[in-house]
Amino acid sequence: MAEQTNRADRILDAAGKLLLRFGYRKVTIEDISRQAGIGKGTVYLHWRTKQELFEALLRRESIALVEEIVTRMRADPAEARPHRIARTTFLLCHREPLMMAIMTGDAELLGQLKESPLAGQDLVSAEEYFEIITRHGLVRTDVPDLFYAWEATTNGFYLLDSISPAFTSLDAETKADALARTLRAAFEPAEEPSEEALTAAAAELSTIFANIASSYRKWIYYDEKG
Repeated sequence: MAEQTNRADRILDAAGKLLLRFGYRKVTIEDISRQAGIGKGTVYLHWRTKQELFEALLRRESIALVEEIVTRMRADPAEARPHRIARTTFLLCHREPLMMAIMTGDAELLGQLKESPLAGQDLVSAEEYFEIITRHGLVRTDVPDLFYAWEATTNGFYLLDSISPAFTSLDAETKADALARTLRAAFEPAEEPSEEALTAAAAELSTIFANIASSYRKWIYYDEKG
């Protein structure tokens, strides 16, 4: 099993490098097998198509992100506050070019992968996420069309660099702090949440994120499924 997992990761590492260099449309299975130093047939032992292989790559990238969030929430339940999750996600995505491509729906890089359920989509359904943070009092209930306003605000921070070059000189930390301050001021209650509420929300969100990581792993390592 360990050997199969290592081989799958080797293939995905090669696919990731080629994707960032050439984009989805130009990369072939032959290219990936050559980059990984294995036979083309070996690639197909893990994934039946190029589409499946690259969707596995997107899932692996997402695992690293959600596991980092889980680690932070388990160490400090205050990380469950929406503006802090948003800040952490923003910084993690900026450190990984492929995650930024996913979050911004980069059509040039992702090609038809842009239509994948993972590209530009939330890992947890918006309804489920907002139900949890609302139930635990972490978000305001008096903001009309809260979800639309939240998504428009958050996505704007990811997309602004591609729309206007005026702010590209700002570093990721500065932008992440601005995102967190904006979300905190506009969408979260003025009063600080209780320790009990944060602990409960962090536990619930951590479980969901951990389950996502587990299910993604099972999908990625196709030939290891029972």
